[in-house]
Formats: sequence, C-alpha cells, structure tokens
Amino acid sequence: MNVKLEESWKKRLLEEFEKPYFHQLVEFVKAEYANKTIYPPAKEIFKAFDSCSFDDIKVVIIGQDPYHGPGQANGLCFSVRTGVPMPPSLVNIFKERKSDLGKAMPPNGDLTNWAEQGVLLLNATLTVAAKSPGSHQKKGWEEFTDAVIQKLSDEKENIVFILWGAYAQKKGAVIDRQKHFVIESPHPSPFAAHRGFFGSKPFSKANEYLKSQNLSTIDW
Repeated sequence: MNVKLEESWKKRLLEEFEKPYFHQLVEFVKAEYANKTIYPPAKEIFKAFDSCSFDDIKVVIIGQDPYHGPGQANGLCFSVRTGVPMPPSLVNIFKERKSDLGKAMPPNGDLTNWAEQGVLLLNATLTVAAKSPGSHQKKGWEEFTDAVIQKLSDEKENIVFILWGAYAQKKGAVIDRQKHFVIESPHPSPFAAHRGFFGSKPFSKANEYLKSQNLSTIDW
C-alpha cells in the first residue's frame, strides 16, 4: 500500500502498511474524509512523522486524539495552528514551561518548532470527526501507533519519552527503560494538572538527560 510518508519512516513501517488492519483503516479513513468533516486536513495526517525523520528523533510526546474543533488540529499532538486560541491543556503546558524554564507564554500554540528539532508529537489516533472526540478510536490507529513506539524503543537508544496521563503511560508500557528515559506525570488538562503535572519539570529533565548522553538539547 502506498502511504505518503517521510522516507526514513516509510521503510521502517512498510510491513505495517501491508497488514490487513491497516488496509481496513485506510478504507475507513478515506470514506470518512469523503463524507464528513475530519481533522486534521488529510495532508497533515502524518505531519508528526514528516516533521522529523526516524533518525533525528530525540523526544517523543504521546497524546490521544487530534483536536476536534474547527481549524485546531495540525497533525501534531497538543499543537494548534497559528491564529487559533490555545486549548486549556496547551495553556497548562506553556505555564509549566514558564515555571520550569522561565520562558514567557508564546504568541501562538503551533509546536512545529519542537517537531523540527526532533520531538515526535504523536497522537495515538491520527484522525477524528468534527465535534466528535474519540470517533476514530479502535479503528486501527492505536495498533499502528503502538507499532511506531515499539519500533522506536527497539531500534533507537536514549530517547526521552514524555508520558502525560494514564492513557499515554499505558501506551508507553512497551518502552525499554534500560535504553530510554521515561518522564511520567498527570495529564496537563485542567482536570488533572494540579495533581502533579504542575511542578513536574519535564522540559528541563528532558534536556538534562539529552545533555548527559552528549545529545543536543531542545529549545522548548
């Protein structure tokens, strides 16, 4: 199956694209885009992969669903396109960044700059129907993104995995913690952030680890 994907990823995930579940997933997604409003725009479904090659990945942040409001989702977890108001979880991420690193609130919520430095901003489910959170769950995306995480854990070393909330932590169960550094905390959503996300210092911890492995740090 010909999936348009950044080359270093494509060669590693080729066998995944040939599996029956992925064929079914593609048919489902095509039909959804043909008949409904689906986010993100089709050309941005694989933006997380297209923004940083397999070889360049230093950090992985795992989200759940794309945003389901008009113009929000841009293919990177937690990120919104320029000009769109920041959702509460993203506001809290930037609040923690300010507390951790002293950086001011940015003018927009587009995290493309992180992705281009080697941060894989991976949603577990890569598409969603408008105003219908969770609508594309259990259709095959989770199996695909599980395979991505497994591949990263197996074939690379010294990645920082940032797992916010129980969902991401469960999804990260396959990570080899002898080879990689895992940062876990409650989710940045307003419902959970005060239970330990605030004060968790994920950004400085990630950079300290990268530095300890003689890797370049992320300009968060």
